[in-house]
Amino acid sequence: MALTDPIADFLTRLRNANSTGKKSVDAPASRAKLAIAEILKREGYIGEVKKVEGPRGGLLRVNLRYGRKGEKVLTHIVRVSKPGCRVYRGVETLGKVLDGLGVAIVSTPKGLLTDRECRKLQVGGEVICKVW
Repeated sequence: MALTDPIADFLTRLRNANSTGKKSVDAPASRAKLAIAEILKREGYIGEVKKVEGPRGGLLRVNLRYGRKGEKVLTHIVRVSKPGCRVYRGVETLGKVLDGLGVAIVSTPKGLLTDRECRKLQVGGEVICKVW
């Protein structure tokens, strides 16, 4: 069975591993998934991200983060734009996620950026997902 939405599969793997309390999760590697993982790492939602060599392009190994008492750092991750229904937003209509507590990941002509970076650079694009 071929995946029709590999990014949704990656986000679901993160969500499922996080909800069961796993320390890390593996997913098939791609540049888009690596860019999403790097943004999540930079924003503090996940730990280290490594590309592990393997068959068919390798794997992405993502270490998840939890609080001191085991509370989840990554509480919600929602896919917004889907292959059947793309969601594009200009910089002026790109709202804040949870009044700035969360982050939206946006695919722009300048690469994958957070909603804050989009407002700073005055660029819009396709809203990939929202995280909080």
